Amino acid sequence: MSRRIKKNVPGRKPLVRPSSQQVENLRRLRRDRAVETAQDYVEAIADLATTRGEARVVDLARRLGVTHVTVNRTLARLQRAGYVNTKPYRAIFLTPAGSTLADECRQRHQTVVSFLRSLGVADRIAEMDAEGIEHHVSPETLAAFERCLKKH
Repeated sequence: MSRRIKKNVPGRKPLVRPSSQQVENLRRLRRDRAVETAQDYVEAIADLATTRGEARVVDLARRLGVTHVTVNRTLARLQRAGYVNTKPYRAIFLTPAGSTLADECRQRHQTVVSFLRSLGVADRIAEMDAEGIEHHVSPETLAAFERCLKKH
């Protein structure tokens, strides 16, 4: 049984989604955000370690535009997940799993940027758009991007 919502759009009345579908969609969105955060952090830690020799909480906070409290809470989650090793007042280190995830993130980002550039998107815009797309693109779509890039 479906219910309809009245809208001020002549001739079109959208269906109301079943609450179970909305719950499932929102749960997936929250999971995706947590994965996106983990990916952003491990990528930033790897970049800082490469450019500065180490990643510190203050550097991550500055780079990600969040507070040191947010960084510390997220690092605790990443440590429980097995992506980082941390010690108070020391640098942050990626575990082998964290390094693998960071490498995968870099590759996915580069593929998305390259694909957008191949469509004629300006470099700056391609970089900005890739930051969102890279976390949500499916493996199938990413593979299609790579096939398309190989043809060029």
